[in-house]
Amino acid sequence: MSDPLFQPIRLNALELPNRIVMPAMHLAMADEGRVTDPIVAFYAERARGGAALVTVGYATVDEHSGAPDCLGAHDDAFLPGLTRLAATIHQGGARASIQLNHAGRYAHSLFLGGRQPVAPSAVASRLTHEEPRALTIGEIDGVIAAFGRAAARAVEAGFDAVEILSGTGYLISEFLSPLTNRRDDAYGGSLENRMRFGLEVAAAVRGAVGPSRPVIVRLNGNDFMRGGQDPDELKVYARALANAGVDALCVNVGWHEARVPQIVASVPRGAYAYLARGIREAAGLPVIASHRINDPALARDLLSDGWCDLVAMGRALIADPELPTKAREGREREVMHCVACAQGCFDHLFEMRHIECLCNPRAGHEAEAVARTSSPKLVLVVGGGPAGMSAALGARAAGHTVVVCEQDDRLGGQLHLAGAPPGREEFLELARDLAARVAAEGIPVRTGLTVDERLLASERPDVVIVATGARPIAPPIPVQPGARLVQAWEVLAGRAKTGRDVVIVGGGAVGLETALYLAEKGTLPADVVKFLLVNRAETPERLFELATRGTRRITVIEKIDRMGSDVGRSTRWVMLQDLERLGVTTLPAATALAVTPSGVLVSRDGVEHELAADTVVLAAGAAPHRPLVEVVQRLGLEVHVAGDALHVGTAFDAVHAGWKLGQSV
Repeated sequence: MSDPLFQPIRLNALELPNRIVMPAMHLAMADEGRVTDPIVAFYAERARGGAALVTVGYATVDEHSGAPDCLGAHDDAFLPGLTRLAATIHQGGARASIQLNHAGRYAHSLFLGGRQPVAPSAVASRLTHEEPRALTIGEIDGVIAAFGRAAARAVEAGFDAVEILSGTGYLISEFLSPLTNRRDDAYGGSLENRMRFGLEVAAAVRGAVGPSRPVIVRLNGNDFMRGGQDPDELKVYARALANAGVDALCVNVGWHEARVPQIVASVPRGAYAYLARGIREAAGLPVIASHRINDPALARDLLSDGWCDLVAMGRALIADPELPTKAREGREREVMHCVACAQGCFDHLFEMRHIECLCNPRAGHEAEAVARTSSPKLVLVVGGGPAGMSAALGARAAGHTVVVCEQDDRLGGQLHLAGAPPGREEFLELARDLAARVAAEGIPVRTGLTVDERLLASERPDVVIVATGARPIAPPIPVQPGARLVQAWEVLAGRAKTGRDVVIVGGGAVGLETALYLAEKGTLPADVVKFLLVNRAETPERLFELATRGTRRITVIEKIDRMGSDVGRSTRWVMLQDLERLGVTTLPAATALAVTPSGVLVSRDGVEHELAADTVVLAAGAAPHRPLVEVVQRLGLEVHVAGDALHVGTAFDAVHAGWKLGQSV
């Protein structure tokens, strides 16, 4: 049977050789709207990797549309760069599409030269904390015309298709939603009126690109906003778009303000494909499913089972540009899966930094040549965690002979701890993927081996990279006799058990992950919830309770006034929300004074009291572990230190620092 992933499909007059689409993603790499070399290099690699359709953007349609690091399409001055970008995608073997958008109230005055953002109505945004100005009828006409002019530039630049962003809380979805559209004219009130702006934009774009070039609309299947748009209304809108001559619909989910997780690891793979199927059934158009589709097997199943007609694999292609080619050639075990951490691809944008990727240290740096050595060396990497494996891959890419030694019986290091809590299993995938990459590069791996002076003297490597990680520390807190004390790492590894009442000392990433891990103990698993639900054995309210209340009472204390300070922005709010839902008590700005046989003596707001606990879990941080460095130096060998063995940080830090170190040897 032929592979559904690699069946061709026609969108209007455009033939696509397979069903894999790279959706538009903000890269924060443009220079005042202009295409840059890093943007071209980024998309060139994805086009060469085998995606059928590569969509760039979003691109602005007027001066109120976005930020200077967005692609510009609102002036002819941007045409040379856009033409170069489309040609580069074509040269890589993919079809090129461009997404047009107006940010509406999500635009920030900081990026608009101090001008007030515009929207259907003056409803403030929780994202920017600014109140926009309501558009006049004349201005609405101007924005619609601007979409048309930008689409015409896209055609002139050589793009094969044009996509309109009509979701995510940007301008068109602001018109659609009664939450943000309070108008009482032809563009507000009834659903027919609220749809008018989006439909007129679609008509303007269709008129600009001609009858045969595909027009795609990316819309929400559900906005997940309280007081927002009913999903059934979005299906009506999808049908209206089909009647207006749109050729395909790309279905996403949620606004940026929504409190339902959308892109992080706790979202199950393919969770929102049901929305694509609903839109597909309503509109009768080819539909692209999106969000958390990071594996070829999942994409194949979604297509085979009729959930969608194409799959959008955005962050999946940031993590591994060659995913389509690997899937086509039967090398799926070599795919580097996106772990949905959002640290580099989304959190960076809030820090005014261009995108990067935990899993792929080359992402965002494609324009930088990989250095090849003229004098290959034998490099011994001690430690097979993320830093060690990444260093080995970097050194191998530079042309060195590399050997990895790992004391444990498996590669991955602390990734196995990070992947222990529910909703964090993708980190276990990362451990497997990095190990598979090491194997694919032909790098010998010796597990269950402790590197010592005798081995080093025997092997005589030219370079030793010490990536032996970190060890948990115990805070200087008095521990009274009879206290039951364990380390969080031991709990996450399954080597230490806890009682019913648990106090976790330390509210950083490890402490919160441990709290989630323990709080899920005794909750109903997903398959049991489904069984009871479909058999109507329990009410939905009772099932919610059973799915969120375990058998432990857990309190997390943190000495600073912020829980999860070392957790990425996109993941942190989800973790805190999950902890609250699971009944975990969090106490920031609380200092542990002593561990007693009955709990922990705590000081908070100048008041001392004891928290009852039969088990106290220490999650108070870690310190670099690098005893081998002195041994290597004594032997007169060149030595470098990577990852937590140098500075304790995140998995992102470990992968990126390891790669750079390996490249620099």
